This record gives sequence, structure tokens and C-alpha cells, in this order.
Amino acid sequence: MGKLTEEDKLMRRIEKRFNKGVVQYGLIEDGDKILVGLSGGKDSLALLELLARRSRIYKPRFSVVAAHVVMTNIAYESDMDYLRSFAENLGVPFVRYVTSFDPSTDTRKSPCFLCSWNRRKALFTVAKEQGCNKIALGHHMDDILETLLMNMAFQGAFSTMPPRLVMRKFDMTIIRPMCLVHEADLIEMAQAKGYRKQIKNCPYEKDSHRSDMKEVLRTLERMNPEARYSLWGSINNIQTDLLPEEVDL
Repeated sequence: MGKLTEEDKLMRRIEKRFNKGVVQYGLIEDGDKILVGLSGGKDSLALLELLARRSRIYKPRFSVVAAHVVMTNIAYESDMDYLRSFAENLGVPFVRYVTSFDPSTDTRKSPCFLCSWNRRKALFTVAKEQGCNKIALGHHMDDILETLLMNMAFQGAFSTMPPRLVMRKFDMTIIRPMCLVHEADLIEMAQAKGYRKQIKNCPYEKDSHRSDMKEVLRTLERMNPEARYSLWGSINNIQTDLLPEEVDL
């Protein structure tokens, strides 16, 4: 048996965490047809590749479809030929869906929220058209922990993006199979695999606090190298008897 390369070790580490998340949270079942939201970023490309590889395993049997949503009023340039060939080289059908949104229709919500929500609605539409029962999104562990910190700091809520979310209104389940995968590993994977970057010129990108929360998470990890695991564990370790009763501030 030959010696493992650094890329082999990286992929084994990623797939171990990927498979653990899939099994631990019951994300994939026999007969599933899963739509992957393929934005063209490293996370969605990695998700599609990891799901395509896993779909070749005998159990559970499931199929994958890739969908790229084009938002005509957002300056995000995608290499459609690259995305299509990337998906098809993995044996995955590719769908392109064009839509838009008007940020003036709801000034209570940020343009980032409206764009994200309209992309999500588009994915629901494509999923129904393709006969899919699940939509897979490329959020990783860092995304989920950053959202947890953002919701605590800005919304006053202890909540985040769950690995599995049943959307009964849409008769669809959202899954995040990379929920236990570290972003640092995905950055390495993108470099090793030679993923092509898309041109991103979102006019609302700086409105988000996510980049600030990335630094907060890095700061916590400098203080405690195990901080991310402590934060993740806290999600299922809420000690209500040691919390104050709700009062108006």
C-alpha cells in the first residue's frame, strides 16, 4: 500500500467529518433526491463533490441534482460553463434558474436577507420541479458557529442554522451535510482540487457582520484551541436552571 499524500490525508479528514455529520444527524435516507445549491463558491463546490462521491456508496441509495440561481439584479458573475461541466463530470445533472428581487419592497429587512431568502425560494421551486425531497446547503461548522454568535449578539436569541430543518410549509427538508467540517479544511480542499473562483461584486456584502464574527471565532480559538467544540457542545447543553428568568430590560 502506497504512502498517503497530504491531499489524501486532507480528504480523509474531511470525509470523516462529513460522514459523521450525515450519520449523526440523519441527513440522508434511502431514496432521497437531493438538490444542491451550487453558488460556485468553494463551499458549494466541495459539497457537491462530497455528496456525489457518497452517492456511489451502496447504502443509502440517493441521487443528486445541482442548481445555480442567477439573481439578475446582483453583480455576481458566474462561469456557467465551468459550473455545468463541474457538475456533469461528477455525474450530476445541472439546472440554471434565473430570478430577481426588489429590495424596496421590504425596508424592514436587509438586502442581504432579501437576496438570501429569494435565492432560497428559487431553490424550493427548482427542487419541486426536479422531484427532490431535500435541499443541501454548503454551510460548514464555522458558518453555524458564527451564526450562533451573531444571533446572540444582534438578535438576543440562542439559535443557529441546524444540520437538519424540516420545512413543513414547503414539504421540503433543508440539510447541511458539512455541518462538522472545518472551513480551514475546505479552503485547503479548494486549493488542492483547483476550484475556480467566481467573480463576486455584491453591493451589499459589507452590510453583513459575518466577517466580524469570523474574527471573533478566531479570537476565541486563540484563547482556547477547543473553543469551537465547546461552542458546539453548548448548543445541546443549555442548563435552564442556571439561567435568569426573563425580564424586561
